[in-house]
Amino acid sequence: MGKAYANAIAFLFFATCISSCLDVASGRSVAKPNKFMVVGHVYCDTCRVEFETKISQPIIGAIVKLECRNRTDESLTYESPEITTGSLGAYIIEVKGDYQDSDCEVGLVKSPRADCNDLTEDWRKARVVLTSLDGVSGNIRYANNIGFKKKVALPECTKVLTEMGYYELRDELGSEADA
Repeated sequence: MGKAYANAIAFLFFATCISSCLDVASGRSVAKPNKFMVVGHVYCDTCRVEFETKISQPIIGAIVKLECRNRTDESLTYESPEITTGSLGAYIIEVKGDYQDSDCEVGLVKSPRADCNDLTEDWRKARVVLTSLDGVSGNIRYANNIGFKKKVALPECTKVLTEMGYYELRDELGSEADA
């Protein structure tokens, strides 16, 4: 039994050494928590179509927030401070930790523009994955663009949407396009 015990100890020591080497080689460290940079952009939907067009405008000074919720019980696992967009409507949110078991989303909080502060239904949140265990290397995570709708669509929207084929598609689909 002594030789089997010694072999088991040697195997565990060897496995621990290999595991530690793999963590170092992959850039992960047990003692150092993951740090992610969530990068995104907030825009004004000038045509009220809930997607960006060539005449959409960045919103400087918009406020966003990142929240992560546990997938099982939906409890809050992380909440960032409110972040204000800078030039070109861009923001960066720094996050420490790994949120493998959470769904994380950047959400719109407030627009500084009185003419463009209606929340879009489909694009008011952008999901981001905040784990190093997903096969994505690096610590930068890009969130989809999110935006507020303008109170009244710009007059040039008809031309822009026609150029995009939106109105032609609407004519082909008829009432199905409104659904």
